[in-house]
Amino acid sequence: MDSHFFTGNRRALMESVTTATAIFAGNTAIQRSNDASYEFAQEANFWYLTGINAADWRLVIEGEYATLIAPDVDEVHQIFDGSLSRAEAKRISGVDDVVSHADGEALIKKVIAAQTPIATLGKDPHVDHYDFALNPGPVTLHTVLSEQSVAIEDVRRPLATLRAIKQPAEIELMRQAIAITIDGFERVKAGIDSYGYEYQIEADFSHSFVYAGASGHAYDPIVAAGKNACTLHYGKNQAALHEGDLVLLDIGASFKGYAADITRTYAHGAVSDRQRAVHAAVKKAHVAIIDLLAPGLNVKDYGLKVDEIMKTALQSLGLFNEPTDYRKYFPHAVSHGLGIDVHDSLGAPEVFLPGMVLTVEPGIYIPEEGIGVRIEDDILITETGHENLSAKLSTSL
Repeated sequence: MDSHFFTGNRRALMESVTTATAIFAGNTAIQRSNDASYEFAQEANFWYLTGINAADWRLVIEGEYATLIAPDVDEVHQIFDGSLSRAEAKRISGVDDVVSHADGEALIKKVIAAQTPIATLGKDPHVDHYDFALNPGPVTLHTVLSEQSVAIEDVRRPLATLRAIKQPAEIELMRQAIAITIDGFERVKAGIDSYGYEYQIEADFSHSFVYAGASGHAYDPIVAAGKNACTLHYGKNQAALHEGDLVLLDIGASFKGYAADITRTYAHGAVSDRQRAVHAAVKKAHVAIIDLLAPGLNVKDYGLKVDEIMKTALQSLGLFNEPTDYRKYFPHAVSHGLGIDVHDSLGAPEVFLPGMVLTVEPGIYIPEEGIGVRIEDDILITETGHENLSAKLSTSL
């Protein structure tokens, strides 16, 4: 992405809020063990507005004037880890100025003292459902503003709405992420019977992604053989593969900040007629659900039609005898947005709009039979209908 992308994103955001002032904080590095940190990942909204993929940076927007605040980096960390120069940060982001941490603190104090509303990320509405701690970078900024009794204008929704409509440059990067992911799937599928363990499959995907120029996995890969596929976010990827297993692979590459998210379920050796029937039912539902997608389709109506399709799929397998059976055997949503985040918000729209990219991922999971099947593709809503961006990858067993 060039700087015009980030400059345009900042301009579009400020046109969608009621105040002329905004402050954002990027993520900070997180301890992994002792004196080592995890690989850094930037907060997606901050990257969307700046293109900065380094820890502890902040952004202040006053009207049309944007300032990046650089973190202090001591000499030792400069030698061992390096740092992003102010000149490079300005080139990447297209901001008007880049200042030191000390000057940035003074700038933020001045903005707060003006007692005007400040646009920033509000409290994450889903925090109570997470089983992890939030990154302290954005959280600390929100706390500071709140403690100063600043009127905060939460920009989560307008940012989600902007990010939901992918620009041509974003779609191109997603195509490349998806192409790299498809190549990995095809390599693994060609040798599926040669693998003895889940981790061997994960290793081949990791090699394929990095060798092709991706930064790695867009999310923790799922390689789930047999009954493990009934754990939706299974991530251990350590179990042995056995003859007759179905192997569920939910994997996506990250390419220049954008995610792919594809799932296929493959046969490891000869599988039973029952396993084939479950796969066929999911595959049929997958095609029918994708066929629904078009601009102007009401999101709630889409959900109702998906329910009809999935209930029919379960009935065909003798699995839908009570109302509670529906979510017992299909316990997750069929779609989510996709982009910088693998679970990108679509901004809670009433209808689907051209430029939106979302997944379609029906699945049927039967713990008592040790069978789990999911098929997932990445779909672009177009002006006239939809495009399956991952259609090149076969959905066959």
